[in-house]
Amino acid sequence: MIKNCTNFNKILLIEPSFPIPRKSHNHKDFLPIGLLKMASYFKAKGCEVELSRLDAEFQSQISHFNFDPDLILITSLFTYWADYVKDAVKFCRKTFPKSKIIVGGIYASLMPEHCKDFTGCDEVFVGICEDAEKCQPDYSLVDVDYQIIHSSRGCIRKCPCCGVYEIEPSFTYKESIKDEIIKKKIIFYDNNLLANPFIENILNELAEFKKQRKISNCESQSGFDGRILLKNPKLGVLLKKSGFINPKIAWDGPFSDKDYIKKQLDVLIDAGYNYKEIAVFMLYNHDLSFEEMEEKRIQCWKWNVQITDCRYRPLDQTFDNYNPYIKKPQTSDDYYIHPGWSDKLIRTFRSNIRKQNICVRQDILYYSADIERKRISKEEATKYKKMEFEEAKNHVKDAWNPSVIHYNIKEEVKS
Repeated sequence: MIKNCTNFNKILLIEPSFPIPRKSHNHKDFLPIGLLKMASYFKAKGCEVELSRLDAEFQSQISHFNFDPDLILITSLFTYWADYVKDAVKFCRKTFPKSKIIVGGIYASLMPEHCKDFTGCDEVFVGICEDAEKCQPDYSLVDVDYQIIHSSRGCIRKCPCCGVYEIEPSFTYKESIKDEIIKKKIIFYDNNLLANPFIENILNELAEFKKQRKISNCESQSGFDGRILLKNPKLGVLLKKSGFINPKIAWDGPFSDKDYIKKQLDVLIDAGYNYKEIAVFMLYNHDLSFEEMEEKRIQCWKWNVQITDCRYRPLDQTFDNYNPYIKKPQTSDDYYIHPGWSDKLIRTFRSNIRKQNICVRQDILYYSADIERKRISKEEATKYKKMEFEEAKNHVKDAWNPSVIHYNIKEEVKS
């Protein structure tokens, strides 16, 4: 991309209007880090650069937009958000008819031919732009109090439901990151942070920065590879010393792996984390049945850890119209539903996870919507929260017990 763009002087970077809640704009999980690196690269070449999110506010003010770009770079995220990328290309084509439009990012890299035909862009860029990758992201274009770092690219694993090895086929890594640190909060976007052969050196660098109060905390966007933690428990101690918060361990396998997962969690516990700080990442609407996922949920309840859940979508799924607020049932015409699941099972499992997480965070033994929504007086709620479920259900009519499976699976099968 870079070699073909040397003759352009005005660059417009576009983040499509993805369905990200407004409160999550510039959220650590959705920051358009690729565009920010491209901004730094082009600015170093003397180009004028603008970054815009293609939301309704920007579109309404476009008549006052005093910038006529030669080149427009549009990022893409998940394949099932392809429509938003198409809308961005269409808007840019109409508004800036003379501009060259290139789409890059996850969807573009996983489905380049579909992206080119579906969006109508001029070019599709696949993978990582190596020239821009060397640049520090241009944080002047966004309002954030943290920075993003990649200490590695790619992954040593090839999980079938993950597209990392297609986008970043080679596992590359850095020996040091100390010269990259410019903010007190750091978010690592590594796909498998602990797989870096120099991870101990990097964690020691962070621990020293933490000791000197040059950083306050670190976080990994992806979960930690528990298999690596088990092989080298020292990493758990270093993560704690480095100020890593909200650690996550993935539990993709069956319920029978529970003892193995518990050993991984215990590495973090022995390092100084408490159970409520830790989350277990679980994929649902996939090969494991609803009943087995409920067993895994209940096991997490017994461990007193929270759950970070992810609804599975195929890597080539180009739409997802799941609506968590709609009352009428949705079908596979609306979003991907695994043959072993149903719309109702998906919603039930997600609801169960939410209720359980609230119980873990608040250190209570049951969930009640009446208490959460303050339909019960504060004095009574305080008294009831101290009760065991069996006693509380006599006073709180909607008391929900996290320790049992919630749903009549036989009835679901019949329907």
